[in-house]
Amino acid sequence: MDDKLATPVCKRVETQPFGQLPDGRQVEIYQLTNAQAIELHITHYGGTIVSLKTPDHSGHLDDIVLGFDTLSAYLSKAYQQVNPYFGALIGRYGNRIDHGRFTLNGQAYTLATNDGTHHLHGGDQGFDRVLWQAQPFSHDTASGVVLRYTSPDGEEGYPGTLDVEVTYTLTDQNELIIDYWAKTDQPTPVNLTQHSYFNLEGAGQRSILDHHLMLNAEQFTPVDESLMPTGELRAVAGTPFDFRQPTPVGQRIDQADPQLSYGRGYDHNFVLNRDQAGADEVVVAARLWAPSSGRVLEVATTEPGIQVYSANALAGDLTGHKGQVYSRHAGLALETQHFPNAPNQANFPNTILMPGTDYHSRTVLRFSTFSTQ
Repeated sequence: MDDKLATPVCKRVETQPFGQLPDGRQVEIYQLTNAQAIELHITHYGGTIVSLKTPDHSGHLDDIVLGFDTLSAYLSKAYQQVNPYFGALIGRYGNRIDHGRFTLNGQAYTLATNDGTHHLHGGDQGFDRVLWQAQPFSHDTASGVVLRYTSPDGEEGYPGTLDVEVTYTLTDQNELIIDYWAKTDQPTPVNLTQHSYFNLEGAGQRSILDHHLMLNAEQFTPVDESLMPTGELRAVAGTPFDFRQPTPVGQRIDQADPQLSYGRGYDHNFVLNRDQAGADEVVVAARLWAPSSGRVLEVATTEPGIQVYSANALAGDLTGHKGQVYSRHAGLALETQHFPNAPNQANFPNTILMPGTDYHSRTVLRFSTFSTQ
């Protein structure tokens, strides 16, 4: 982790008040704008992407992520009960850990069980609910925000003090680069990710079932009835999970497949094809595009997996940008990650961060359009 990105702020970054937390701490929102008029709004509460406006094929800007226009909406009882993690940073451990338990160096650890009997996305007070320190920056061709948080030893049951830094960088090449860094003073599981829900037709205006999705994955990790991976790596060939060729998200989502019935849609980790790529080399994980707007999102990452979640639990009881009601399948989350429950699965990629070792992960979101004529 270093501060070389922290240069003087110019008009590419604007800071505005966003509200205050119940304990009186002030929350701000940062507006980043690039040369192509893409607008990104981030708040340091939860490191949340609140809004992301990109042009469609005709140049019309619209929000392509699910979210709210006020801090109070993120703090509301209605939102906290559903807790879909709109746009939030997730940690210490993204996704699920079986029964909130793992053993490390012979010692058993118990975490919060906030997803039925399982631990999900860092627990009751994960990184999505903390107020990060924020430092905006700007260059000639990019702007962004550096977010920092120190998670104390024992927070949510995790061992070790974890220093975390996440940098959002919006470039004039229409890329949003997310860099995650972490250091620890004790061995501890770490799996950081970002939980935005994308709708490339404009947030909440229609479902994402007609979006076309390509995944660079020949395997996925099947789950049991509680959505916990079984440890198997299963081939996608011949299943509703085969997105190696561009396929509408909704084309097979209602097929009579036990894996789809468990989560009422897609909520699965896909094993990315990294071939001979180095650990710090990004490879294309997914491409998503919308047939009406012509918007395209490409996701590239250093991570070995990506969770595809088709917003199966949204039920129309949350209202977001422009008064849009967020119903089932209103967005698609593409969470780059290590695998769920890796601390309990020896055959999954290792997620234990050791003292003296830097955790670094990068995900790049690339935005473009195509003609719909």
